Amino acid sequence: MPATLHLIPVGLGDAPTASWLPADTQALAARLDCYIAENAKTARAFLKLIGTQKPLQEITIHTLTPKTPAEEISRWLKDAGTEGEIGLVSEAGCPAVADPGAKVVMAAHKMGIRVIPWVGPSSILLGLMASGLDGQRFTFHGYAPVNPAERSKQLKAWESQSAKLHQTQLFIETPYRNMAMFESLTNSLRPDTRLCIARSVTTQEEWIKTKTISQWKSGPAPELDKKPTLFLFLSN
Repeated sequence: MPATLHLIPVGLGDAPTASWLPADTQALAARLDCYIAENAKTARAFLKLIGTQKPLQEITIHTLTPKTPAEEISRWLKDAGTEGEIGLVSEAGCPAVADPGAKVVMAAHKMGIRVIPWVGPSSILLGLMASGLDGQRFTFHGYAPVNPAERSKQLKAWESQSAKLHQTQLFIETPYRNMAMFESLTNSLRPDTRLCIARSVTTQEEWIKTKTISQWKSGPAPELDKKPTLFLFLSN
């Protein structure tokens, strides 16, 4: 049985590795020869970027999906790498946060396997840090509904929750729907609600701005199309 499951963050976009991943984390990731990944292709790109002690073709990468059976996850953990260690990576950012990796972590705990989280980029925390909104009380919702009417209804419900609890609301969107989300936000929320948009965090295209809804509506729309974006808002 493997001794350790390492939770290794990967980049949020195109940026020098040294700017978002500490040297110790890079060194650890480079020596592991067994991984569980949300996407094997992006995992190989990450390993190629940091450099590996073994050739990439000799590194085992298990692909994790929301439908992966618990029995298969347990088998991966039992059959980990040569040093009794296995890495877990997300497609972007921190594993087990807004991705199916939490199932692997829970399985590791149940099996008595040591779990070690390593430092790296999290768009959720970095966006919250830079927003100026309430960092004491906040909640992350994942995705809002795709249907415009349902999305507007959900945004208004989150706004009511934000005002009642003085709680920052955080969520993401599929990048090609970012502009539709921006329009829904500006059309659904109250004029004095503060909205932060955190685009392409940690990359050269990083852009983070907080304004009231009325201020957003009075200026040009931000460039968000096909760019990874975190949305945050706080209602009074």
